[in-house]
Amino acid sequence: MVDLTKRPFYMCEKQIKWVEQTLSQMSEEEKIEQLFIDLINTNDKNVIENLCSTRRFGGTRYGNRPAKLILEQNNYLQAASKIPLLIACNAESGGNGAAVGGTEVGNGIKIGATGDYHYAYQLGYISGMEAKSVGCNITFAPVVDINMNFHNPIISLRSFGSDKELVAKCGIEYLKGAHNAGIACTAKHFPGDGVDERDQHLSYSVNSLSVKEWDKTFGYVYKSLIEEDLDAVMVGHIMLPSYQKYFNPNMSDSDWLPATLSKEIVTNLLRDKLGFNGVVITDASHMVGLTGIMKREDIIPTAINAGCDMFLFYNDFEEDLAYAKKAVKNNFISLQRLDDAVRRILGLKAHLSLNESDNQTKEDSLSNFSKPEYLEIAKEISSKSITLVKNNQPDVLPLSNQKYHKILLVPQESTNLLSKFTNSLSKDKSYIDLFKELLETDGFEVEVFESLERKLDGASKDELFKIMNNLYTQKTSIASIKEKYDLIIHLANVGGNGTVQRLNWAFTKGSLDVPWYSHELPVIFISLACPFHLFDVPEVQTYINAYDKQHHTLAAIVRKLTGKEEFTGISPVDAFCGRNELKL
Repeated sequence: MVDLTKRPFYMCEKQIKWVEQTLSQMSEEEKIEQLFIDLINTNDKNVIENLCSTRRFGGTRYGNRPAKLILEQNNYLQAASKIPLLIACNAESGGNGAAVGGTEVGNGIKIGATGDYHYAYQLGYISGMEAKSVGCNITFAPVVDINMNFHNPIISLRSFGSDKELVAKCGIEYLKGAHNAGIACTAKHFPGDGVDERDQHLSYSVNSLSVKEWDKTFGYVYKSLIEEDLDAVMVGHIMLPSYQKYFNPNMSDSDWLPATLSKEIVTNLLRDKLGFNGVVITDASHMVGLTGIMKREDIIPTAINAGCDMFLFYNDFEEDLAYAKKAVKNNFISLQRLDDAVRRILGLKAHLSLNESDNQTKEDSLSNFSKPEYLEIAKEISSKSITLVKNNQPDVLPLSNQKYHKILLVPQESTNLLSKFTNSLSKDKSYIDLFKELLETDGFEVEVFESLERKLDGASKDELFKIMNNLYTQKTSIASIKEKYDLIIHLANVGGNGTVQRLNWAFTKGSLDVPWYSHELPVIFISLACPFHLFDVPEVQTYINAYDKQHHTLAAIVRKLTGKEEFTGISPVDAFCGRNELKL
């Protein structure tokens, strides 16, 4: 049972009185409704008032839109709610996770690559200030997964790194920064992503560490954050068989469950062994790692009984609520467990002082959103994080526009449909055009490679046959490449969104988008996303990880290529993927 006088709540008698009075005045149905976090994406005041009066959810999460709209929406939500709401954002990499136009400070791996924990604090503080300015009070961050498997596509960029000390210290600094900004934090994804290479959005996922291995790594990280007053934990749909068996030695392999549904993981491990007294929230409840394990009717009560206090998103409001009501009526969820969950939820709200005001965020608070000084910190992080992973052609850097005047710039694009859709909506210049302009400003002549895939798009039937015949009858001659170019730069924006982060080429025979010619003329490969692309291009002799494609990141890359700045980034993961041949 929760103790509201202890961490992370530290509540006084007055706050506890509000929690107990509020709980005593709630109907059984209202208590059940408090367990849910709804997804809200509307500024229609009438719609919001209707939702808050009929669903009476305990918290909300929303999709990113411009800050002023988010602020208006969140004010409507709080005004229409009988009990103040937890309003969450996903500020993992900055205020851009709270509203469109927020500061992208840097994803976890970029922070880790600076080697400076102060930037993790700045990430938490800026995220918190910008989130609070639009009416949020809790962030689903920090990400404290440990990157143990370079094939894992989910936390490739989101993790601070592969070292437990680095992850723990960065997580703690994020926590301190966000707390100083006035918002609560939700560490994720317990019991730890980064071991399996599958995506729990689409399949089962397993943390296969032994009890001893887990204690030394993920256990160490979570215990460290809990002792620094972590407010909430997001439980992932990730199995941890070693600890399930530890607490339930008679279980069989067929009894494996994702942590969200496992009492052994949430209650025995997180609550009892690690001593976590705060709020437990499930990861999104539509992921296949959860929905593929049993009927939805059983999932909801099983998650609550396992020790989860809040259920993230409905599948269908009426269905999900009916499942929870039925479980309480049948005493599958006891009233004691229901009250304990609601006490924790109300306790967090009182801890955030949501019960002491109308929770209306004034419009002038937007002066804390997207401040110029925040952008300057993001620029510092870009400059300090960019990592020269491999350089077996030391005479190439720094680049001279006399020696390497003619450059071919080869984009490596993601095949992920969501990434393509997002890029197509952007009105900004593409990162390729920006990078080309930056090089040209420094006196280089730059040509952007047009892929065969793009040439085939819209070609007539006769043109298609001609292109394909030319492709498969002969490769490009070395002489023709050297005659046209002095240097080739590959710029890869692949990974970081979706289950695939590996490089993938539509054509391999003779096409210049594959760096098969890396020993014929200088080639530089730069990743703007996944830090493990060297695995797929081991032949490349100069490889750089830059971690994102922000304009100031691209500018910092060019400054470093041309010798205006040194490479100072320290790789927080093994970019060589444990393979010696990648160093050759």
